Amino acid sequence: MIVLGLSSGTSVDGIDVAVADLRLEAGEVLLAPVAYREAAYPGRLRADILAALPPAPTTLDAVCRLDTRIGQAFGDAAAAAIGELCPQGGADLIAAHGQTVYHWVEDGRACGTLQLGQPAWIAEATGVPVVSDLRTRDIAAGGQGAPLASTLDVLWLSGRDAPAAALNIGGIANLTVVAPERPPVAFDTGPGNALLDAAVRRATHGREGMDADGRRARRGRVHPGLLARLRADPYYARPAPKSTGKELFHPGYLDAALDGIDVNEDDLCATLVALTAETVADACRAHGVTEVIASGGGLRNPALAEALRSALAPATVHSSAAFGIDPDAKEAYLFALLAFLTWHGIPATVPSCTGARRSTPAGRITPNDGNRPLPRRLRVVG
Repeated sequence: MIVLGLSSGTSVDGIDVAVADLRLEAGEVLLAPVAYREAAYPGRLRADILAALPPAPTTLDAVCRLDTRIGQAFGDAAAAAIGELCPQGGADLIAAHGQTVYHWVEDGRACGTLQLGQPAWIAEATGVPVVSDLRTRDIAAGGQGAPLASTLDVLWLSGRDAPAAALNIGGIANLTVVAPERPPVAFDTGPGNALLDAAVRRATHGREGMDADGRRARRGRVHPGLLARLRADPYYARPAPKSTGKELFHPGYLDAALDGIDVNEDDLCATLVALTAETVADACRAHGVTEVIASGGGLRNPALAEALRSALAPATVHSSAAFGIDPDAKEAYLFALLAFLTWHGIPATVPSCTGARRSTPAGRITPNDGNRPLPRRLRVVG
């Protein structure tokens, strides 16, 4: 099948669009990456999504409008990709993760999750069936609904002789550890770019959304007191499986952490880079990881990439590109894989990674146009 994977991460950078050729063969899934692009959110949509994220107040009116507008943007991105990126014949299936706007966790237990981007708009724009709402079924089965990357990672890293990890750094960083003779484990390690992006927006009054090229972090020095305060958050000590999001690591969280501490903007960025690198390294050391395969937007920040390599040593760090998957595209390929498995009736989650009671299909299906007419009448019998 040619499967189109669509996603937008916690950083709300844009819509990732990946085209995958997927097939089942002799107990293996074969994934051939075909093409990838990133589509920008149109107009003010990105700004409106960011304005609605917790802890900001919002309304059902705003949620409804965002659900429609995100669905339409995903539909436009999918239709363009089918015309420009897919092989002749187009796509057989679309995976639409949508935009996470809330991940409900209480006392370490995931209770619900909400991704916006109404799939009916995507199906209508393309005429292709859509698999969406990829996290909720796992939560209903007692899981965290995250990191769903564990499904691809466990299949991808199987067969290694020593513990290896797949690391993805978006707004939140997540890790999957696969080791010989023990069940795989996966969890969110903590903030990836979330707090760093918030710090840059804070410093520039919203004019800039990220530390481009790591310039600020490279100029700065780590503030030991602030780093110690940040690392004391109870989240890091919780056992896996666990998940988190911007519901915890948001701009207000950063403001609270800075209370009473005098730190300049560059030192703040350097400290937040160190926080991400050290919490990832702590997680890897706890599981004896010797090799890390990294992906995600965080790798675009040279300061963060350098800090990760230093903190993770002597474990080796590779880009996922060395293993055939564009680091920017990996999550979109993941969602294509989940949709492919679900379409074929194959459970698509790993219980030891999400904490669910059992493996479940991922998502629900919005069908394409039927090829039969509506019946002429309804007759009540019996």
